[in-house]
Amino acid sequence: MSRKMLPLALLMVAVLAPISVRTESLIALKSVTVDIPDSGEMFPGPGSDAINNNCLACHSADMVLNQPAVPKSVWQAEVTKMIQNYKAPVSEEDVAAIVDYLARTKAAE
Repeated sequence: MSRKMLPLALLMVAVLAPISVRTESLIALKSVTVDIPDSGEMFPGPGSDAINNNCLACHSADMVLNQPAVPKSVWQAEVTKMIQNYKAPVSEEDVAAIVDYLARTKAAE
């Protein structure tokens, strides 16, 4: 390093070193635990096997059954969204049964 560059290098170290030290001291990572509500309840009634086997992995029955009543087309869109956007591992043959159950149980008149 040339003698002309030395003051610049020292200035950079003097300016940047405290910033990196301060940044490290401001960031504190810690582990957290999240408890997902689980009432232990399953979806009741006939035709509930598909929804119990697929949806309870992420949703409580209580949470789903307390959603507002919507048309069957909206339930179809919700199930499709869970599969396509959130990668819910729902088999194609269970989709119709899930949508039918939701439409029977929580469909808008």
